Amino acid sequence: MEYAILIAPGAAVLALVFALIFARKVLRMPESEQTKGIAAIIRKGANAFLKRQYMVVAVFFACVFVLLGVLALVGFVGPFMPFAFLTGGLFSGLSGFLGMKIATAANARTADAAKNSLNKGLRAAFSAGSVMGLVVVGLGLCDLSIWYFVLKGFYAVSETTLTEAAFISTNMITFGMGASSMALFARVGGGIFTKAADVGADLVGKVEKDIPEDDCRNPAVIADNVGDNVGDVAGMGADLYESYVGSLLSAMALGVAAGLEFFGALIPLGIAALGVVFSVIGTFFVRTKEGAGQKQLLRALRAGTWFAAGATAAASALLLWAIGYPIVIVPVVIGLAAGVLIGFFTEVFTSASYKPTQKLSESAQSGTGPVVINGIALGMLSTLIPVLIIAASVLGAYYALGGGEYGMFGIGIAAVGMLSTLGITLSTDAYGPVADNAGGIAQMSGMDEEVRKRTDALDSLGNTTAATGKGFAIGSAMLTALALLSSFYVQVQTLVKQNGLDFTFSLNITNPVVLVGVFVGAVLPFLFSALTMSAVGKSAQRVVLEVRRQFAADKGILLGTGEPDYRNCVTICTKSAQKQMILPAVIAVLSPIVVGFFLGANGVMGLLLGSSVTGFLLAVFMSNSGGAWDNAKKYIEDGNFGGKGSPAHKAAVIGDTVGDPFKDTSGPSINILIKLISVVAIVFAQVILAIGIL
Repeated sequence: MEYAILIAPGAAVLALVFALIFARKVLRMPESEQTKGIAAIIRKGANAFLKRQYMVVAVFFACVFVLLGVLALVGFVGPFMPFAFLTGGLFSGLSGFLGMKIATAANARTADAAKNSLNKGLRAAFSAGSVMGLVVVGLGLCDLSIWYFVLKGFYAVSETTLTEAAFISTNMITFGMGASSMALFARVGGGIFTKAADVGADLVGKVEKDIPEDDCRNPAVIADNVGDNVGDVAGMGADLYESYVGSLLSAMALGVAAGLEFFGALIPLGIAALGVVFSVIGTFFVRTKEGAGQKQLLRALRAGTWFAAGATAAASALLLWAIGYPIVIVPVVIGLAAGVLIGFFTEVFTSASYKPTQKLSESAQSGTGPVVINGIALGMLSTLIPVLIIAASVLGAYYALGGGEYGMFGIGIAAVGMLSTLGITLSTDAYGPVADNAGGIAQMSGMDEEVRKRTDALDSLGNTTAATGKGFAIGSAMLTALALLSSFYVQVQTLVKQNGLDFTFSLNITNPVVLVGVFVGAVLPFLFSALTMSAVGKSAQRVVLEVRRQFAADKGILLGTGEPDYRNCVTICTKSAQKQMILPAVIAVLSPIVVGFFLGANGVMGLLLGSSVTGFLLAVFMSNSGGAWDNAKKYIEDGNFGGKGSPAHKAAVIGDTVGDPFKDTSGPSINILIKLISVVAIVFAQVILAIGIL
């Protein structure tokens, strides 16, 4: 039976092999002279940003590695934990980097493919997205498998009193901390860059100068396209890599706590491996016909994701029956269903194919105020259904396995089930930025009207898939955060028992320590969002001033006879992002340690609960409001309510600029925040027990 664990590294190899196949397929596609130059500029800017970002992140990782090393020497953490932290960050960053490299190689090729047919453009963009999806799950399972077998070997010669499974899961937990830290830097830094460029380009270009989106006369247009890659590709890849491995690690830890030992690792890794296999198969179901509308394009993408979800559920049932745990299929199905439902209702609230966004577009006829007010209201309303879905999922998964420690393992498995088909789910999400860049390149290179119609159709679909992907990521983050909260409780109980400490959890709601912890945790997502929103606002202000300066200094730019200085806008966004991403990351890492010092482990439990609840709601609200504003603008640009250049369009553009940092900076970063806080609390649990005042 122990050989069954080899399914995980086998699936990792399969994913990476097919990622390589899709990457070579993309690179073999023709790239015309018409588009090659613009694509090269975007590629160069994206590479330069990531290089500077990784230099900053390297300093942070070096400091934390030294800290963990010191704690390991005095016995507060396991000896392998500092190294697991490094590899978690390395693989998280690598997954985002590889995804961005192929995305920047695919954007011009997608525009060129759209010259032939809509389906070829779709396949080009989706193939690039598939590289990202398969790299994330492949590297995730690969690194987890390596650590599993390394620690299994060291356990044989160790003198620990822990069981083998407990030894492995304890030393691997900092792997998730490394992945979360890298993801936070990537999401926050990339989000600040991309939205500063986007807002600056739109406010001066569309609103003030009345020139089209992605017009090559706009000095900020290249920075905008670079931002799509560093934020929505590299940042998103690191983000969902962290969610993926975090759900697996928390489920493994809870499986050990429930007494499942070897099966506590086999079940989550086996389910994830099956999801990889069927995600690979599902990618071949994505294709469409010429002249397809938004619903037909969405149906093409859904064909692959729904196949993968159904096949993974069926295969998981067979696996669980074979190893003697058939009841565990219930939380797996619950997680898969929750992911599909959250994605669907996110689409309902953000896609221009449905009434909520159409109504938001209609309100633009009355001016900017109604657009902003109604967009905020729409986002608030959209939080209800995801909360009900998560609530039903938690109760269903918990009681399906009988409650108690097994029930908490069920919640962890529901998170694994939701993320098991991440290979193809992320492919549909990563497709969006590639299509967006392809549309921009088609516009800037002066391609035929028919080509631009095709790229616009792909771009519009990309906005919907991006919003759906963010909803899916936030939902999975909440389930994972709840599983990690339980893991912290289990970790503290284990440490108390092992070390004979005088500590007992007192989590009664009347305990003022717990209540204070809840309040502190509840405010953290708001503080974090304020910092990231402010960072976008300050950076966008600098971009606006730079674009205005260039237009004033060279009148020939708007006439098409002068050459804009694209590099200055890229430099402004890069410097701002590097400088302003540090404080939010530091707050995320230090908050559980500081709260642990003043309020002890009881206060930290309150902190984790408060940050998870408000973080989930705020993330859904911001992501859905931003997605709806974006698609409302595009719905008007399609010819509704006056079309491009109308007063309604200008009002919708302002709404979109408000929504940009909502949906691409603060909203998606919050889901990393709530998981990183939980993982840091678990890693430093023994320190918190030792230094806690209360």
